[in-house]
Amino acid sequence: MTIQDFDIKVATAQHVDYAPQICVEMAESAKARGTGIAQRSPEYVANKMLEGKAVIALHKDGTWAGFCYIETWSHGDFVANSGLIVNPQFRKAGLAKAIKHRIFELSRSKYPNAKIFGLTTGLAVMKINSELGYEPVTYSELTQDENFWAGCKSCVNYDILTSKERKNCMCTAMLFDPEEKAKQDAEKMKRITHKATLLERIENAIKKRIGQDH
Repeated sequence: MTIQDFDIKVATAQHVDYAPQICVEMAESAKARGTGIAQRSPEYVANKMLEGKAVIALHKDGTWAGFCYIETWSHGDFVANSGLIVNPQFRKAGLAKAIKHRIFELSRSKYPNAKIFGLTTGLAVMKINSELGYEPVTYSELTQDENFWAGCKSCVNYDILTSKERKNCMCTAMLFDPEEKAKQDAEKMKRITHKATLLERIENAIKKRIGQDH
């Protein structure tokens, strides 16, 4: 079984029948990990599909394989890729990474100026986030939208979060800032251009010297 056995795409109305199964797996997965995630109803998940704010993975035989959706906070200034879940029978095939990359692309195209963030305890997810350009940040750099933090109430660690006044918890906060990324890319390009110019000058100096020798 390889990643080529799956079709990963933006979910639409034709996928809403998978919503109940997705919600059951989300709840089971949270229970198994001993951490909570914001509990979602099949109606909520189906609505994300209808809005074009979700990515679904299907096995070539039509079996549901994975899912993730977009949440927006603070009037679209912040975006979260939430509810990442992979069907247990299809784990270890690289699906989580492929879905994360696809939902990230969708988020960037829909909300190009938004900061994309996540809270996670999973090392694998942190690694994928790092590859996408996320960086670890303090909780104060995340959205302060009360509706977002209300989603943490279903987590077993919620008491820790409130006792620390939302400054930190068991999850690691990670953030992709498009403005910061653009600055880094510009700086990188500047360094590359400077290096190329320097090499060109050295090359010309060598050619000139060779010419003088002849």
